[in-house]
Amino acid sequence: MEAYDTPGATSPWGFGLHHTQLAMPVGAEDVARAFWVDLLGMVEVAKPPVLSARGGLWVRAERVEIHMGVEDPFVPARKAHPGVLVGDLDGLAAHLSDRGIEPRWDEAFPWFRRFYVDDPFGNRLEFLSPREGYVGPDHDWSSVTGAGAGAAPDAGGTTRP
Repeated sequence: MEAYDTPGATSPWGFGLHHTQLAMPVGAEDVARAFWVDLLGMVEVAKPPVLSARGGLWVRAERVEIHMGVEDPFVPARKAHPGVLVGDLDGLAAHLSDRGIEPRWDEAFPWFRRFYVDDPFGNRLEFLSPREGYVGPDHDWSSVTGAGAGAAPDAGGTTRP
């Protein structure tokens, strides 16, 4: 076992995460859209026709894609959750707080600042940013912050190499 902050973990197959899926109730696409698109600013992407008939919603922004899939009966994921990397964690927290969604900050992850919120259906979501100086597995922030490779936002949101 290697230390958590050891960079360069690889496999013979070249793994990467394309999307994560969360469950939602039947017929709640407009509620999901209001949260993911209107509140968080993600872009709704068209589902293939054969999958569109099942309901749900697909959204993406920068390096993350979320698929909301219909489940009946629906049970929210209260423990399992996506961990979404954020270039401006404090800005997102303020944006959510201003709209009545209070972030639940958690300092237990030493290399990252993070908070949790629930989506409108009760699914747990984690939003996180690396602490200043972190150069572990998720160290290329160029596609999130627009800065060069290896740059990460510090606690104030300032990007430093």
